[in-house]
Amino acid sequence: MNAPTSFDADRWTAIPAPALPVTRLVIGRPVEEVAETLPRVFNLCRAAQSTAVRLALGLPAPDASGDLADEIRREHLLRLCLIWPQHFGLPPIQMQADDLKTHLFGAGLPDDVHQLKVFASGSAALAPLLGAVMSRFAPAEAVANGLPVPDDTRHLSLAPQENSVSARRRAHPLMLDVEQVFGRGPLWRILGRAIDLGAVLSGWRPEARVLPDGCVTVPAARGIYAVRARTENGRVAEFTRITPTDHLMADGGVMQRTLESLPPCGQDRAQAVVDLLDPCAPVTLQRRPHHA
Repeated sequence: MNAPTSFDADRWTAIPAPALPVTRLVIGRPVEEVAETLPRVFNLCRAAQSTAVRLALGLPAPDASGDLADEIRREHLLRLCLIWPQHFGLPPIQMQADDLKTHLFGAGLPDDVHQLKVFASGSAALAPLLGAVMSRFAPAEAVANGLPVPDDTRHLSLAPQENSVSARRRAHPLMLDVEQVFGRGPLWRILGRAIDLGAVLSGWRPEARVLPDGCVTVPAARGIYAVRARTENGRVAEFTRITPTDHLMADGGVMQRTLESLPPCGQDRAQAVVDLLDPCAPVTLQRRPHHA
């Protein structure tokens, strides 16, 4: 008889909900039907989904840079101002202001960790959230270091990679310093969202790309969507779609590494970390099996 499995009461793993069989849903379908249906099924980042699918299927796609920027702005504000503050016992952040960028960032984010600590004690609306994250998560805690970022050779690979908004903003001086001091943990991830939001508020407009191999990449609120398709006689013959959450939840990927480096804690703290990673599909926390 096998010994019963024991579980570590203070260590956690994240189990994703079963994925929809996207390929089976679209193969053989008319291209226009697929282009209309998929953004409705996966509607959290509808503009990004629609742009990627239409371009991959060879259909006309209007200039969506404004829609993509609005979608990213909305998603970032929702998390930075409403969802994430509650995990740290903070009130929601007001999202209506004559100058939203100044309201959120004051004179602007600094370029190094030392000055960030000064910023966190200031009056900018995002200051309390950043201060709380710095105080609650120590360096090297809840981190996923060392994973490659997406490039044009690996967008459609399911191998673990850092496909996130923070990867998009990793070259910012503050991001480089935070990664050096804290690692790719909660502070790095929240700052990536904040810097990306600041870019949108300053006029940055994301652009879709069609790569030589036919893969379409679209910057979105959680990272980069990638889609490649082949059509025959107006119907979908082949279809591949990779999302930021696919990379987040990959075996050995960001979610697994982050939870493995999270010190023993209660479920509420572990759930806060999962929410900071922001998968776009349901994820269930379970206690990690304990191996004697």
